[in-house]
Amino acid sequence: MVSNIVAKDISEVYRTPVLQQTAFWSKVKNRQGLSSIALNFKANKNHLVTNGTADDSYIESDLLILIKQIDSVHSIAYLPYGPELEPKDEDTGVFLEELSEQIRPFLPNNCIMIRYDLAWRSLWASEDEHFDHNGNWLGPPDSYFQELRVNMETKNWNFRKAASNILPTNTIFVNLENQEDMLLKKMKPKTRYNISLAMRRGVEVKVHGMESLDIWYNLYKETAIRNSFMLHSLDYFKIILTEKANDTNSPAEVLLLIAEYDGNPLAAMFLVISDNRATYLYGASTSYRRNLMATYAVQWRAMTIAKERGCVEYDMFGVSPGCDESHPMHGLFRFKSGFGGELHHSMGCWDYPLDNEVYACYVAAEKSHQGYHV
Repeated sequence: MVSNIVAKDISEVYRTPVLQQTAFWSKVKNRQGLSSIALNFKANKNHLVTNGTADDSYIESDLLILIKQIDSVHSIAYLPYGPELEPKDEDTGVFLEELSEQIRPFLPNNCIMIRYDLAWRSLWASEDEHFDHNGNWLGPPDSYFQELRVNMETKNWNFRKAASNILPTNTIFVNLENQEDMLLKKMKPKTRYNISLAMRRGVEVKVHGMESLDIWYNLYKETAIRNSFMLHSLDYFKIILTEKANDTNSPAEVLLLIAEYDGNPLAAMFLVISDNRATYLYGASTSYRRNLMATYAVQWRAMTIAKERGCVEYDMFGVSPGCDESHPMHGLFRFKSGFGGELHHSMGCWDYPLDNEVYACYVAAEKSHQGYHV
């Protein structure tokens, strides 16, 4: 099912809409202290959701693997939204097991596990019993039952559902192939009205550079305090805004958008374009003049810029699984779902332990520090 794994230079990582599997993302993470490995591999197309050409029995793809030291001796291998090739549901465990065993020789000797952060559609996202009477997804079953299904037909029965996910497991993709008037038509009436209101009242959205990073960070700090989420450093955003990876096969374009009214910054976001996908990576706003609906204006401008750059989809990057008012991300769901698009539920993080004893200690420590983070 999986074969011909070979190492290659990070600069040769294939161009892809999956931002976290690009050379750009590798360079960002390298500057944040992680090392990385790039591998090519082939997979039998008969076991994949992705189809190859008629005369191909295998499809070639690649992997970006981040290596993180967890202490002075041990490390973990992390695949952010990788691999990109998606197997058929019934082949999930066997595909990942074969891949894991063939990846193992390329990893550091002290590596305790491979963690896959899978963007593949959840195995339970198309089953009626996992939705309520209003069509809201209830999520996957308990970890025990998830592991039973994923490990079925594997040789080693070694996959473990991670205690928490790193990247978002629920997002909304907006189809940008539609004309602007159709994009607006597919939005909820309130969202469409708020975009129009912001424009009528004079909210302007402009692209800014490093000179405006402090403006961004002040908005970001206010948003973090208001919503009680983890605060990244200013240097973290400086790295994202300055790294381009233009000397590689898979660069990214990073734009800082700021919505202003009468010279006052009201909302901002990081828009990242990779291949034909645009991603709303980070957003921030102030409570001042919220009635001007600047957050709606900045999203609409991001979508129009993405269309201008040739993107065919826009990733809202993180919402609650459905319209559950008790969920901590319900506010994001209500806001982002207003722009139209399709809700996508992914598999999340899955671990393949390589050193069971140290892995058990790591998981125990990790459970005491759970939290949503990117």
